Amino acid sequence: QASKMKDNPLWLSVVECFTDPEINIFQIAQEQTDDAQKAFELAKEFNNNLNRLRQIKEIKLPAQEVPMHATLDEAIDIFDRVNSQGTKLTEAELALTHVTGKWATARRIIKKKIEELKRENFNFDLTFMVRSLTGVVCQRALFETIHEKPREELEEGWKRLSKILDYLVNVLPGASIHSTEDLNTTNVLVPIIVYLSLNNGRFPTGKDLNNAIHWLYTAHMWARYTAQTDQRLEQDVSIVVRESFPWQSLKEQIIDQRGRIEVKPSDFEGRGTQHPLYRMLNIISKAHGAVDWFNGAPLGSTHGNSYGIHSHHIFPQSLLYKSGYNPESYMDRQRVNEIANRAFLTASTNLSIANKLPDQYLPDVEKNYPGALVSQFLPIDPSIWKMEKYENFLVARRELIAQKINEFMDSLISKPEETHERPIKDLIVLGETLTLEFKSTLQWDVIQNAQNKGLRHSVLKSIAAFLNTAGGTLIIGIEDDGTICGLENDLNLVHNSIDKFQQLLTTLVSECIGTEY
Repeated sequence: QASKMKDNPLWLSVVECFTDPEINIFQIAQEQTDDAQKAFELAKEFNNNLNRLRQIKEIKLPAQEVPMHATLDEAIDIFDRVNSQGTKLTEAELALTHVTGKWATARRIIKKKIEELKRENFNFDLTFMVRSLTGVVCQRALFETIHEKPREELEEGWKRLSKILDYLVNVLPGASIHSTEDLNTTNVLVPIIVYLSLNNGRFPTGKDLNNAIHWLYTAHMWARYTAQTDQRLEQDVSIVVRESFPWQSLKEQIIDQRGRIEVKPSDFEGRGTQHPLYRMLNIISKAHGAVDWFNGAPLGSTHGNSYGIHSHHIFPQSLLYKSGYNPESYMDRQRVNEIANRAFLTASTNLSIANKLPDQYLPDVEKNYPGALVSQFLPIDPSIWKMEKYENFLVARRELIAQKINEFMDSLISKPEETHERPIKDLIVLGETLTLEFKSTLQWDVIQNAQNKGLRHSVLKSIAAFLNTAGGTLIIGIEDDGTICGLENDLNLVHNSIDKFQQLLTTLVSECIGTEY
């Protein structure tokens, strides 16, 4: 600390130790003691310290030079290597480094867009923007897939992404998502952004929009991307690329993960404001026209957006703790702060209610703003608004919230949608992904120009890999680069019969993988 070093002769600046050859070690030592022997010992210690410091200049440090003729990619490769041994950057930061290596103004342009969207109450960070850009440019979710993309594709992808984001921040409020505060993670928007990039930046029909919003709510409620984020995003983006109407297949991924997508009253037990279901309650409350209980302002309006909304305890915390709930007990705290004991009000209203019991203030709310309680799914039974009936209140409200969420979700879609695979020619243009693979032949060896039954196992391995993961599409008759080579040689081996070719493939799957598949 400067205050401790000031005027202390035992502290010398590092720069001075290198630039002043006349530092008098013995004089400094003699100033510390009148004992000549002790001064000599101190001088030896000080001299050793000074010499050790000055010897830093003699250390041989390895250096890796970037020659003048090196490309930017080669320079970035060295940057990656240095980074792996030093301060670890995120994959998003490394991806952005590759992007700016080819497109120098990219970071500035992206940050400008972030500020624009922030004025619309949508706060996106650089990680989300780079992930979304990767999705638009590469139809992938993994950051590394954008590393090799040329500047022209990056700039074109950004133009499309910028328009898609403008479109989304206008569409989402119609789904009662007025800001990023309404979502537990912005990752739920990535598959939708990729879908829009494949559909001219718009939902083709109202049906597409409703199904997309239904999936978004589902992924949001059941925390699709809170773990294994990269893998799940890559999986879902691949489904979006593979299918022209991907929403049912995307929901099936969540069912596989969670077991169901419908909400049950038990899902709210002990859940607090950090759980995604709390934000879902906020969304459907606004969708049902929820208003402030003391001024009647719609909670979905400009003045009632999520930045101005407070989470109100219907039964006040302090009174519940006085009635017997123990603030030191984890279970009791969960009960007191449960989602079912929460309502959404403006800040001024939340303060005005203070510590009143529900049976004291709820009758006035219903009288002044009829329907205000129903729109936030409160049980209209004054007998359970009393302190001694708190547990009954929780049970009744959990049931109401679960029922209303399920009804709201069902209203978006009338029945499960069929899967719509994209035409094969469209898939070929998109190229291989996590769920799309090309094989040039089934059993024709193009090098030996003859039948090679050993090649069959390559096709079977791909099928087995898809069965063991998220499913997928295997196209036979296509080179890895997307060149169509056709099935003629394979068909010649089965007397030019498509039926026999299909039978052969079915037989191989049955014998090598299993009849049940």
